[in-house]
Amino acid sequence: MNKPESLAHYDSIRAVQWQGDRLRLLDQRLLPQEERWIECLDAAQVTQAIKDLAVRGAPAIGIAAAWGVVLAVQRGAEAGVALARLRAARPTAVNLMWALDRMKARLDAGADAAALQREAQAIQDEDLAANRRMGELGAALIARGSGVLTHCNTGSLATAGYGTALGVIRAGVAGGRIERVYAGETRPWQQGARLTMWELVRDGIPAQLIADSAAAHLMRSGAVQWVIVGADRIAANGDTANKIGTYQLAIAARHHGVRFMVVAPSSTVDMATASGDAIEIELRDPAELLSTAGRRTVVEGAQAWNPVFDVTPAELIDAIVTERGVIEHPTPAVMRMMFAA
Repeated sequence: MNKPESLAHYDSIRAVQWQGDRLRLLDQRLLPQEERWIECLDAAQVTQAIKDLAVRGAPAIGIAAAWGVVLAVQRGAEAGVALARLRAARPTAVNLMWALDRMKARLDAGADAAALQREAQAIQDEDLAANRRMGELGAALIARGSGVLTHCNTGSLATAGYGTALGVIRAGVAGGRIERVYAGETRPWQQGARLTMWELVRDGIPAQLIADSAAAHLMRSGAVQWVIVGADRIAANGDTANKIGTYQLAIAARHHGVRFMVVAPSSTVDMATASGDAIEIELRDPAELLSTAGRRTVVEGAQAWNPVFDVTPAELIDAIVTERGVIEHPTPAVMRMMFAA
């Protein structure tokens, strides 16, 4: 199989689809048991889909929100109200704010619905192109015959297509660099178990699921040479917010001599946030931790703390990969050189 055919083979999913007068979203809450699509007819429905995690992943929610603005204007709704509600849907992922800022700039310039549609489509197309470029750049860092571990879901479901960290894995598998793929289950929503494994199986990439608590033991065995993750926000010094559990993977990786790669588009980099200490960490309903698939699994009366993200310090990151290039061992100075406006 030649390279273009390989990449096409490992790229079969598009979870955010514009239909001209509505937004079609693959409901990620129901995977892998059921593949059901949601049709959003207005901005309020897009906002709710983002809040409810029917669509998730930093790039994907930014894309969905951009289409939400288009729907607001098409329906004659107050665009400013729609923008505010979409912006408040999820606080941590900077891609959401970035996409909405682009749409607001077009609105302020007097764009009509057709022009806004072109802007939203550009945001979606640029993300897919960025993912392909990041896949190429990230895979080039990986020695042939390597094993990798990934966390949460960073594939086509979380983006316009192909994926960020999972895009690197797709490119690495297609190029013969990656021989072993492991996915952590990612409690409490189990995005790794439900979503990443669904993508990998669907695209014919052999992989093994592990319990989150098995990661350090796996690293000690020598089976993995890289941990590859996505990001929801990267601060100006390289500190990275990502799905809860990422920080402990970085600590374990450093202890075991496993390299740690963050893969995200440049829209995830927030140079206005000096460090990870300034990143707002979303807290969600404790019921998500006390229940599984809506059924309570913990004794009544028990309480829970449910942060959705954590911050990995830059000093634990070996490489940040964006479509602009690779930063090895990120520092504020190097981040400024690549991302300062």
